[in-house]
Amino acid sequence: MEIKVANWDDFNVGDKAEHTKIIQEEDIQAFAKLSGDYNPLHVNAEYAKSTIFKQRIAHGMISASLISAVLGMHLPGPGAVYMSQEVKFRKPVFIGDKLTAKGEVVEKFTKKDGQLKFLKIQTNVYKQDDELVTEGYALVIIQ
Repeated sequence: MEIKVANWDDFNVGDKAEHTKIIQEEDIQAFAKLSGDYNPLHVNAEYAKSTIFKQRIAHGMISASLISAVLGMHLPGPGAVYMSQEVKFRKPVFIGDKLTAKGEVVEKFTKKDGQLKFLKIQTNVYKQDDELVTEGYALVIIQ
């Protein structure tokens, strides 16, 4: 399988892409193991019942991690270097929620006499009912 590497000249302000995933129990457990974050709010149903959410919530970084799929695979895609991410968590995510991470190019610029080529991408994640759960901006460098 040949992978097409992202090229800065191929992108324009307004270009969009998205990635969708349903959050499952296995995702919570895998993320806890990967990150070492076993906060009972995420992994202990009895504890979570005593919180304002009344049930377990997904780690916030799970929703933010879906942005990585958009940037690394779609917009701009393979070859991009993810330089920074500004992120705000607006709403909780629960097991079974269908999340869609959306990216939109909002700025295109160069530095160092055109040697470094950047895209600034608005990065938002929505639940199945179009409720904003995570918002922010990413900065990527591409060829």
